[in-house]
Amino acid sequence: MEPIFAGLTGLFAATAFYLVMSRHVIRILLGMVILGNAVNLGLFTAGRLTREAPPIIMEGEKALAAGAANPLPQALILTAIVISFSFFAFLLVLTYRAYQDLETDDTDGMRLAEPEDPPHPPLGY
Repeated sequence: MEPIFAGLTGLFAATAFYLVMSRHVIRILLGMVILGNAVNLGLFTAGRLTREAPPIIMEGEKALAAGAANPLPQALILTAIVISFSFFAFLLVLTYRAYQDLETDDTDGMRLAEPEDPPHPPLGY
């Protein structure tokens, strides 16, 4: 089962890198979301996917059973999901505000919105 999820992680990462290389900001944002999901799936796969033994330390034992899944990556993924959702919401608002001001979502158009010769900062007060 792990090789399938590892391949799916690679597919997610390749798709994310393709979208991040785009000129349009919305595609870049979607690429960042897919990249975050690829990282989460990679962590989940690294923690082993087994149903035979629950990740519970039985009474009298000092460690997990040999075939048990590691619960730490699962806890890290839950935290990462919350952080990535808030990061995506922030970037979406920032992108929408840039689109309102510049009337384009093309990164080349956004770059051309900068002034040619910006004024120099004041030398003294």
